Amino acid sequence: QVQLVESGGGLVQAGGSLRLSCAASGRTFNNVAMAWFRQAPGKGREFAAGITWSGISIVYADSVKGRFTISRDNAKNMVYLQMNSLKPEDTAVYYCAARRYGSVSRGENAYDLWGQGTQVTVSS
Repeated sequence: QVQLVESGGGLVQAGGSLRLSCAASGRTFNNVAMAWFRQAPGKGREFAAGITWSGISIVYADSVKGRFTISRDNAKNMVYLQMNSLKPEDTAVYYCAARRYGSVSRGENAYDLWGQGTQVTVSS
């Protein structure tokens, strides 16, 4: 059974940076699109960034475009989210998600597997 485990969250001041990691363990599968979603207190889960298996197609939410960078290392079964110029409104629990069939989707229902989440808090 495949599991996703996020790490790298924490507390950072506005303008700072964090790098989130997502490790896939267990039986892995090919041609999997990966994404990062986030959920702020009192709000629904929203798409932040996604990347196809090949890495050729990358999609960002407008709210993070130019500040966040998603990448992956298929040999290590890892996905990363580099977050720069962080703002207080980026405060949320960040989730890693995998989609076995299809390309990157902004809809959370398209994803088959989720991690447990990692907290990111940005102070002003």
